[in-house]
Amino acid sequence: MSTYMPKPAEIDRKWYVLDAAGKTLGETAAKAAVLLRGKHKPIFAPHVDCGDHVVIINCEKAVLTGKKLTQKYYYRHSGWIGGLKATRYDELMRTRPELAMTLAVKGMIPDTVIGRKALTRLRAYKGAEHKHIAQKPEALEF
Repeated sequence: MSTYMPKPAEIDRKWYVLDAAGKTLGETAAKAAVLLRGKHKPIFAPHVDCGDHVVIINCEKAVLTGKKLTQKYYYRHSGWIGGLKATRYDELMRTRPELAMTLAVKGMIPDTVIGRKALTRLRAYKGAEHKHIAQKPEALEF
């Protein structure tokens, strides 16, 4: 018996909704990363992009444990000398919580062509409303 190899045309992509309210940022991001890669499917192969679409709602209600709100920073650089910008996570969670969630998921996805393609299937929203009702996403409890 030979090993089954999934073909990109055979992949059936589902839509999932994760509610981050009351959950830790890392717990939600880890579950989203597994769904985006497709590691929850029995047909998973690391060389084939077989992940699903993930919608994360209530990103503003995600929890950071310990002193991460005051001690953790989001860094970005403009490319110019002295162009390093640092933003503390309490400011980031107050102004752009969906970016904080996206960055957490991005850190858990491999930095490859497949990983970058998988990250395009992530949608993060600040509040409880999202615009993907027509896709009939399945609410996932974790």
